[in-house]
Amino acid sequence: MNLLIRGAHILNPDSPFHNSIKDIFIEAGVIRQIGDNLSVENAELIDAKGCYVSVGWFDMRANFQDPGLEHKEDLESGSQAAMAAGFTDVVLLPNAQPVVDSKNAVAYYQKWSKYSLVDLHPMAAVSLKAEGKELTEMIDLHSAGAKAFSDGVKPIWHTDIMLKSLQYLQKFDGLLINKPEDELLTAFGHMNEGEVSTVMGLKGMPSIAESLMIQRDLELLEYAGGKVHFSLISSKDSVALIREAKAKGLKVTCDVGVNYLKFIDADAQFYDTNFKVNPPYRTEQDRLALVEGVLDGTIDVIVSDHYPHDEECKKLEFDLADFGTNNLQGFLPVLIDVFGDDFEKVVDRFTSKPREILGVTLPEIEEGADACLTVFSKDRTWQFNKQTNLSKSLASPLMNQELKGAVLAVTNKGQVFKTNNEA
Repeated sequence: MNLLIRGAHILNPDSPFHNSIKDIFIEAGVIRQIGDNLSVENAELIDAKGCYVSVGWFDMRANFQDPGLEHKEDLESGSQAAMAAGFTDVVLLPNAQPVVDSKNAVAYYQKWSKYSLVDLHPMAAVSLKAEGKELTEMIDLHSAGAKAFSDGVKPIWHTDIMLKSLQYLQKFDGLLINKPEDELLTAFGHMNEGEVSTVMGLKGMPSIAESLMIQRDLELLEYAGGKVHFSLISSKDSVALIREAKAKGLKVTCDVGVNYLKFIDADAQFYDTNFKVNPPYRTEQDRLALVEGVLDGTIDVIVSDHYPHDEECKKLEFDLADFGTNNLQGFLPVLIDVFGDDFEKVVDRFTSKPREILGVTLPEIEEGADACLTVFSKDRTWQFNKQTNLSKSLASPLMNQELKGAVLAVTNKGQVFKTNNEA
């Protein structure tokens, strides 16, 4: 397919066209021309005047529940929602059924990804069945194409497993990703421990459960070497610990879920299970520290943390509902809301930074380069509802709202996906 993107503001610091307004002509999946007032025939047009184009967005943490729980999400619906959200690449957690702890499991995603616009990058489990007891065959999984190693939604609770993983992964410069949580401190908890949880009469999950695990892992990292990535940090103490570790020269990176930059524990005060997530939304002080951490570079990556569920798992009493929500299509609107005029300063947190951490080649906006692009508007509004939602899950704190910030289209591997916002 030939495509002409007309009058887009290019956001790509590595490109000579950065911050310029240009037409981009794409032929057979390759950027053929970048210039002013291009005249081409037999090309589909995207009118991007007043809009932006960047390299394709990269989501470093999502769960498509496939295989095993396809009634909640599958690779098709998850990929559709990802494209509508602006993502050309998605890293999938290993917590499928079965867990991604074998070469065949890795191959399942690679086979799908081969023909899809969205590149799916499987994350392999650190431990068999993600139980934290016995290491997987990491070298074989890496050779098969696993981009990183993590037990996903489960923390690596066993200290010796964490230590051995750090040592083992150094053989091939592998990346260890851990969701920091001491489950003995969060057991039976449903939201952040604090004033709001007390008023609501719900058992809380203290932020110290997160910071203690970060302290443990940083000590192990300093002792064993290697590199570690903390996923879904949620507290001001976590930001401070990671900032200090980076200053010491430790090879540590981290990410934050996009919704943690917007919501706090008080948003759940009416027992809306669309605010039940793990780690929980914390206080306004924590939220502000996370925003500051993104702006000052302490937090390297912003992820969707897409963890979809069906109504049977969410339309329940708060203490019975599952953790997790549908977070893909609200990604851009939340960032526009939180960062406003500073939005352009954080685009690298979901374009170049995750690719750099994972060793994935960064696309280019250059003539002759493969076209891996996201076209979006910071100003257009749209309704997020059952009709526009492309995920199987309706469990989103943004559902049935008018949102500002719209993706128009994505292109990758010679394919184009246009949203209803392209008008």
